[in-house]
Amino acid sequence: MKRRSLFAVAALLFMVAATTMSFNFAGWRSLGTKTVNYKIDHDVLDVQLRDGRFKQLRFVVKGGSLNMHRCVVHFENGGQQEVELRHNFDKRSFSRIVDLKGNSRIIERISFWYDTQNSSNNRAKLSVLGK
Repeated sequence: MKRRSLFAVAALLFMVAATTMSFNFAGWRSLGTKTVNYKIDHDVLDVQLRDGRFKQLRFVVKGGSLNMHRCVVHFENGGQQEVELRHNFDKRSFSRIVDLKGNSRIIERISFWYDTQNSSNNRAKLSVLGK
Protein backbone atom coordinates (compact mmCIF):
# COMPACT_ATOMS: atom_id res chain seq x y z
CA MET A 1 0.00 0.00 0.00
CA LYS A 2 2.79 2.41 0.91
CA ARG A 3 4.57 1.73 -2.38
CA ARG A 4 1.43 2.47 -4.38
CA SER A 5 0.94 5.78 -2.53
CA LEU A 6 4.52 6.83 -3.25
CA PHE A 7 4.06 5.96 -6.91
CA ALA A 8 0.81 7.99 -7.08
CA VAL A 9 2.46 11.02 -5.46
CA ALA A 10 5.46 10.77 -7.81
CA ALA A 11 3.18 10.52 -10.85
CA LEU A 12 1.17 13.53 -9.69
CA LEU A 13 4.32 15.61 -9.13
CA PHE A 14 5.61 14.64 -12.57
CA MET A 15 2.34 15.70 -14.22
CA VAL A 16 2.32 19.05 -12.40
CA ALA A 17 5.94 19.73 -13.33
CA ALA A 18 5.36 18.77 -16.96
CA THR A 19 2.36 21.05 -17.34
CA THR A 20 3.89 24.07 -15.62
CA MET A 21 7.21 23.90 -17.46
CA SER A 22 5.86 22.99 -20.87
CA PHE A 23 5.49 25.48 -23.70
CA ASN A 24 3.05 23.26 -25.58
CA PHE A 25 0.33 25.66 -26.66
CA ALA A 26 -2.30 23.63 -28.52
CA GLY A 27 -3.55 25.36 -31.66
CA TRP A 28 -0.67 27.85 -31.79
CA ARG A 29 1.68 27.97 -34.81
CA SER A 30 5.30 29.00 -34.70
CA LEU A 31 6.01 32.20 -36.63
CA GLY A 32 9.75 32.04 -35.96
CA THR A 33 12.53 32.20 -33.39
CA LYS A 34 15.33 34.68 -32.88
CA THR A 35 18.41 34.26 -30.66
CA VAL A 36 19.13 37.63 -29.07
CA ASN A 37 22.40 39.34 -28.13
CA TYR A 38 23.76 40.32 -24.70
CA LYS A 39 23.04 44.04 -24.94
CA ILE A 40 20.48 46.68 -25.84
CA ASP A 41 19.49 45.80 -29.36
CA HIS A 42 16.85 45.83 -32.08
CA ASP A 43 15.99 42.74 -34.10
CA VAL A 44 13.52 41.88 -36.83
CA LEU A 45 11.86 38.50 -37.07
CA ASP A 46 10.88 37.85 -40.70
CA VAL A 47 7.78 35.69 -40.69
CA GLN A 48 8.06 33.10 -43.43
CA LEU A 49 4.65 31.60 -42.71
CA ARG A 50 2.41 33.32 -45.26
CA ASP A 51 -0.30 30.66 -45.43
CA GLY A 52 -2.06 31.71 -42.28
CA ARG A 53 -4.03 34.60 -40.89
CA PHE A 54 -3.62 35.38 -37.24
CA LYS A 55 -5.72 37.11 -34.59
CA GLN A 56 -3.46 36.55 -31.57
CA LEU A 57 0.23 36.37 -30.72
CA ARG A 58 2.19 34.97 -27.82
CA PHE A 59 5.89 35.51 -27.10
CA VAL A 60 7.95 32.72 -25.51
CA VAL A 61 11.46 33.13 -24.08
CA LYS A 62 13.79 30.21 -23.38
CA GLY A 63 17.46 29.87 -22.48
CA GLY A 64 18.14 33.30 -20.97
CA SER A 65 16.39 36.37 -19.64
CA LEU A 66 15.14 39.25 -21.77
CA ASN A 67 13.74 42.71 -21.04
CA MET A 68 11.35 43.69 -23.85
CA HIS A 69 11.07 47.46 -24.42
CA ARG A 70 9.05 47.76 -27.61
CA CYS A 71 7.42 45.52 -30.21
CA VAL A 72 5.85 46.38 -33.58
CA VAL A 73 3.97 43.90 -35.77
CA HIS A 74 4.12 44.69 -39.51
CA PHE A 75 1.32 43.28 -41.66
CA GLU A 76 1.46 42.22 -45.29
CA ASN A 77 -0.97 44.99 -46.33
CA GLY A 78 1.46 47.67 -45.09
CA GLY A 79 -0.26 48.32 -41.77
CA GLN A 80 1.39 47.94 -38.40
CA GLN A 81 0.46 47.60 -34.76
CA GLU A 82 2.57 48.56 -31.78
CA VAL A 83 2.21 45.96 -29.05
CA GLU A 84 2.41 46.96 -25.39
CA LEU A 85 4.78 44.25 -24.28
CA ARG A 86 7.06 45.91 -21.75
CA HIS A 87 7.99 42.85 -19.80
CA ASN A 88 10.94 41.21 -18.09
CA PHE A 89 10.99 37.62 -19.28
CA ASP A 90 12.76 34.94 -17.26
CA LYS A 91 14.62 32.18 -19.07
CA ARG A 92 11.44 30.07 -19.17
CA SER A 93 8.50 32.40 -19.55
CA PHE A 94 5.86 33.61 -21.96
CA SER A 95 3.77 36.70 -22.54
CA ARG A 96 0.08 37.27 -22.18
CA ILE A 97 -2.03 36.67 -25.27
CA VAL A 98 -1.77 39.70 -27.56
CA ASP A 99 -4.88 40.43 -29.63
CA LEU A 100 -4.24 41.86 -33.09
CA LYS A 101 -6.51 44.69 -34.21
CA GLY A 102 -8.86 44.10 -37.13
CA ASN A 103 -9.73 40.83 -38.79
CA SER A 104 -7.33 37.93 -39.14
CA ARG A 105 -4.04 39.35 -40.37
CA ILE A 106 -1.12 38.08 -42.42
CA ILE A 107 2.09 39.04 -40.59
CA GLU A 108 5.16 40.02 -42.61
CA ARG A 109 7.63 40.74 -39.81
CA ILE A 110 7.90 41.62 -36.13
CA SER A 111 10.37 44.25 -34.89
CA PHE A 112 11.40 44.26 -31.27
CA TRP A 113 13.69 46.27 -29.03
CA TYR A 114 15.16 44.66 -25.93
CA ASP A 115 18.05 44.39 -23.55
CA THR A 116 19.44 41.46 -21.62
CA GLN A 117 20.81 41.37 -18.12
CA ASN A 118 22.21 37.92 -18.61
CA SER A 119 25.13 36.89 -16.43
CA SER A 120 25.17 33.31 -17.74
CA ASN A 121 26.53 32.00 -21.01
CA ASN A 122 23.04 31.29 -22.33
CA ARG A 123 21.53 33.70 -24.84
CA ALA A 124 17.77 34.08 -24.79
CA LYS A 125 15.72 32.65 -27.65
CA LEU A 126 12.55 34.55 -28.42
CA SER A 127 9.86 32.60 -30.23
CA VAL A 128 6.63 34.08 -31.53
CA LEU A 129 3.50 31.96 -31.76
CA GLY A 130 0.35 32.88 -33.67
CA LYS A 131 -3.23 31.72 -33.51
